[in-house]
Amino acid sequence: MSNSPIQKILFGSPGTGKSYQIHKYIISEELKVNDQEQNVITTVFHPEYTYGDFVGKLMPRTDDDGRVEYKFYPGHFLKALSRAYRNIIDSWIQLKKDQENVRDNYKKELGKNLDDFSAEERQELKQRKEKVERKVENVVLVVDELNRGNSAAIFGSVFQLLDREKKGWSQYSITMSDLEIFGLLNSMTFRRYNLEGESVFYYNGNVCKATIYNKYLKEYISERDPEIQGKNEVNLLENRIKIPPNLSIIATMNTSDNSIYFMDSAFKRRWDWEFVNIDDVQQREQVASRKVILYGHEICAWYKLVDHLNKFIRLNYKVVRKIEDKQVGYFFLNEGTITEASIKNKLMFFIWDSVFPNNRKPLAELLNLREEELVTFGQFTKPEIVKKFVTKILEV
Repeated sequence: MSNSPIQKILFGSPGTGKSYQIHKYIISEELKVNDQEQNVITTVFHPEYTYGDFVGKLMPRTDDDGRVEYKFYPGHFLKALSRAYRNIIDSWIQLKKDQENVRDNYKKELGKNLDDFSAEERQELKQRKEKVERKVENVVLVVDELNRGNSAAIFGSVFQLLDREKKGWSQYSITMSDLEIFGLLNSMTFRRYNLEGESVFYYNGNVCKATIYNKYLKEYISERDPEIQGKNEVNLLENRIKIPPNLSIIATMNTSDNSIYFMDSAFKRRWDWEFVNIDDVQQREQVASRKVILYGHEICAWYKLVDHLNKFIRLNYKVVRKIEDKQVGYFFLNEGTITEASIKNKLMFFIWDSVFPNNRKPLAELLNLREEELVTFGQFTKPEIVKKFVTKILEV
């Protein structure tokens, strides 16, 4: 397969449009995936998110008669992996159908049966069939707020799969538990039941022969590029998996939150990293129509306030730690009209709590106040101070 997967972390300050960029550009334009389709699986990491949420877990469920039964629920990674595998199988089946159509059309063109083809005609048919393109649909797993969860614990053994060959397959395989493979196969619409001592096989809701069932799992999913043929092949019958080339994993990370969970260098080096800059012309153009309206009066364009605020933060580099992380993006407030409520409760709270949490002197000097007049957040958000704050920022 010729797919080039994307395994990337977009990082930057809050409000720089990282998620927007993923869905608008990477998913739709680079990977050619319809963002509304089932080929896009999204999740958000948080402190309570676990390996079970990511891969899968067994959970109790009470039926209508009050009896407790246990059901395996596939996690976001397993859903994405199953969809990617399923797309590989479907593309193989479709390829064979398309090649059969080429054969049938050529037979009609010549008015002959296949047994009557000459050597030259057989060669021509072979060349026509080889020209049929195999189209494998891409799948995208999007992880927002990657560093708000314990990534090492959440990925677990899946971490091993993040090393990719040039053609996109994982360099190394891992062996999953029987329960996880069962959940994976179920998500791929593979079913195997024992009825009266005999095994019954299903694929895509239809009964199929065991040979077909095994062929789909072993041969189609084990497809390899020549340079890695035979190296730790995927074999779902033996619980062995790899990430295929048509599965991309894209994550976002707010650099201002980088102290929530530590990510070791071994984990980091398995990703491509892309910094999303605050001062982005395209982002500024997207919010050009947004206005700041305070207490019924239009003050300025929202992007103008953002530009001046970031300048004010940079000017105070001596007292602001990790200043790159403390600036705000144009999507920090994602509203058509920016009112005093958002300015006070979101923007000014961020400035108070994250940018100048230990030293209010720059704010006091900006507002021409004594430091003792700016001790509490309540003092900082009085209506007259909110107006003054915006006015003074625009003068920076």
